[in-house]
Amino acid sequence: MSQPSYKKLFTYWFSVLVYDLTIEFCGKYISSYKLREQMEGAARSGKQNIVEGSVDMRTSLKTAIKLTQIANGSIEELIGDLEDFLRQRKLKQWSKTDSQVLKMRANYGALVSNLSSQSNLSQNSVVLSSTPESAANQILTLCHQLTYLLSHQVDALEKKHLIEGGYTEKLYKRRKDYISNSK
Repeated sequence: MSQPSYKKLFTYWFSVLVYDLTIEFCGKYISSYKLREQMEGAARSGKQNIVEGSVDMRTSLKTAIKLTQIANGSIEELIGDLEDFLRQRKLKQWSKTDSQVLKMRANYGALVSNLSSQSNLSQNSVVLSSTPESAANQILTLCHQLTYLLSHQVDALEKKHLIEGGYTEKLYKRRKDYISNSK
């Protein structure tokens, strides 16, 4: 049995890492049930909308585009919560040029590239950083990589729709071709 198409997407594997680490992060550092539920829900929504958009793409590029944009919005929501977490605790948000961020970006890029071809994420692939500041920045780094990729995925889907048309257009063309060829 071949692997589902979404498991070939870098965005899917980044979302899995974001979701898993967010669950662990919230369990350790978020005491408010409502905020924990919101952050975990945003991370889950990001992942699940990537899955659903990928599966629905066969019948509707429009739906795939919409769900991919929703996934992006969910991850942006999580970014906001993580930035709030750091600011409210007077912890430092690392810049994208910080050496720790650069190292994480390279490591996660290599890991996700490997996962998209092997479809195997072990429990020890990524470990949540040990301090609240580093853990929040770790997830933020993954979120920023993910939103960057999701934006490019939306652009690619929109271009595909422009070139190929939608499912209804394809069905109509096939129907027209069938009718003209059966005469």
